[in-house]
Amino acid sequence: MNAMEVGSKPLVILHGEIKTPPLSAAARIEAGMNLRKLQRGMSLSMPISRPMPTIGARCAELRIVDANATWRIIYRVDADAVLIAEVFAKKTQATPKSVIDVCKKRLRDYDAIAKGA
Repeated sequence: MNAMEVGSKPLVILHGEIKTPPLSAAARIEAGMNLRKLQRGMSLSMPISRPMPTIGARCAELRIVDANATWRIIYRVDADAVLIAEVFAKKTQATPKSVIDVCKKRLRDYDAIAKGA
């Protein structure tokens, strides 16, 4: 990661990649700009970001519309970091239960490690 600017939270990627390909360059730039806003403490709302309380508190999904796919980046904003739990191309109206379950597990595992359990 490049040098952090003052007051910016680190981005912790638990799973997934935000790169071209598979995202187009424009989609990757859009994702990066929105993640930078989150790192700086800004709140994002619809249609850019949608809360995901089924995953947990402070969890949401970034919604990136690309030329050939609609991408979702599941994230959680903590006091000290922005966590990325999953990056995937959304193909159905609802978020797959498997994605929700794996995000919950990754965040639980992160919390256990962070607390020294």
